Amino acid sequence: MERLAIIRNWFVFLVAFSFFMVFFKAFDYSALSAGGTNSGAASLINNFVNNPHTHKPNHSLDVSQMFNQTASPDPLLVDIDNPSTDHDRANNLTVNKNTTLAARTKRSSDSCKGRYIYVHHLPHRFNDDVLRNCSVLEKWLNMCPFLTNLGFGPQAENSEGVLSEKSWFTTNQFLLEVIFHERMKKYKCLTNNSSFADAIYVPFYAGLDVGRYLWGYNISMRDSLGSDLVKWLAQQPEWKTMISWDFRRQTDSDSDWGSKLMNLPESMNLTTLTIETTSWSNEFAIPYPTYFHPSSDNEVFQWQNRMRSHNRRYLFAFAGAPRPSANDSIRMEIIHQCLASRRTCNFLRCNSGGSSRCDNPAEVMKVFQDSVFCLQPPGDSYTRRSIFDSVLAGCIPVFFHPFSAYAQYTWHLQRDYWRYSVFIPIDLVKDGFVSIKQVLLQISENEMLSMREEVIKLIPRVIYADPRSKLQTLEDAFDIALKGVLRRIGKVRNNMRKGRDPSNGFAEENSWKKKLSGIGVEEEWDHFIDTSMRY
Repeated sequence: MERLAIIRNWFVFLVAFSFFMVFFKAFDYSALSAGGTNSGAASLINNFVNNPHTHKPNHSLDVSQMFNQTASPDPLLVDIDNPSTDHDRANNLTVNKNTTLAARTKRSSDSCKGRYIYVHHLPHRFNDDVLRNCSVLEKWLNMCPFLTNLGFGPQAENSEGVLSEKSWFTTNQFLLEVIFHERMKKYKCLTNNSSFADAIYVPFYAGLDVGRYLWGYNISMRDSLGSDLVKWLAQQPEWKTMISWDFRRQTDSDSDWGSKLMNLPESMNLTTLTIETTSWSNEFAIPYPTYFHPSSDNEVFQWQNRMRSHNRRYLFAFAGAPRPSANDSIRMEIIHQCLASRRTCNFLRCNSGGSSRCDNPAEVMKVFQDSVFCLQPPGDSYTRRSIFDSVLAGCIPVFFHPFSAYAQYTWHLQRDYWRYSVFIPIDLVKDGFVSIKQVLLQISENEMLSMREEVIKLIPRVIYADPRSKLQTLEDAFDIALKGVLRRIGKVRNNMRKGRDPSNGFAEENSWKKKLSGIGVEEEWDHFIDTSMRY
């Protein structure tokens, strides 16, 4: 069989304490004459193919991953911890056999063309064994109950009828990697032949792994499993020569936060999807999981209609706790203004530890449903799960920092942010120059109704549907995330066709202003552009 030069681009799905790794290959055989193009010169490509040790600096796309490969049938991988037959390994993956057949024929009418994904069967220590020790995943919380129902957690109590009748769960915000994995198992364009795949999914639970060792452990423990994964992947034929805050540790001091997984040289070939991004150009944020995981389009439509007609007794609401140790936090000022406006502001106080009303889906949703606007200041970091809970409730989010949403969820939230949210500069609130109530009262009834409708339209885009069923016409957060990554692959392929270097801008620590480009007020937000700021 003809040997083909293939460009492979690696993408990582990383969600704070939740982590996914996906390998995507972008290729167009017709565009790879003389071994393909990567920098506009075929000779350069051939040099990289023939000499894998000659490659660009780590900040660029590593073209040594371009290699000649003989397409062989079903190269199923071997579990190095628990070897099994190819037949058993194929049964361990949830694979649509008809899809696999379609992948082999590559017919022009194939609806999965350009969207095939192959799932690596990792040794159990990278995922299943991590969950097996669920009681120690979080220092202050037993995560075991939240692993039920495919990572959605226990069914939510609904004694007051605040929620719809089904599809509501007590979902932990840091189990997105498990939820994503379960959705991937049901993805309609799976293939068991990696040579036909446009994407290879590596279900490594790195976020849950590192969460076990953030307190009281040295950096060797935090880095060990991630380093083992890189070594394991390097042995696989798909990798050939090589393989956000919480995964970009800056030093090797035991007191420094997180692991250094995304700062490893190999990781500069990866694109990460996180619940919060840094300024790197290969990071894209995706929504925190909410409590609603519908099984049908009709459930979503019914909930949207319910939120449209819901009577909202309060002008604005805030659910959260103060941050007395954070000098730059505006939480205390927000709480002060809310308590001073009891008739118009609904405050749900969250305990800093132990059981909290804010852990109850019905309590949270009731507060947000009863309010027109929901205040969303930075939390422990710029973003917070409450943003998506408020969207789910049809409550218009009020942001105080552009990094809380506008520079983050560029695939899932619309760029014209003023249509679905309100922005009040954080420094004006912190210094006591602005009354939040007065700002919101100035918004007309028609403007408010229009904004609420935009928020309600966003609901399907910020939920993760139940993988045990299927949405028919709607795209959820999972679908949009995959489309975003595949679109990124398409741009790499297009650059290759045009003889451009696809590594340019692929993994660079660019400015926040670039992530904010297209908003239209970048210059006004210059004083926010500081990647060291944390609230």
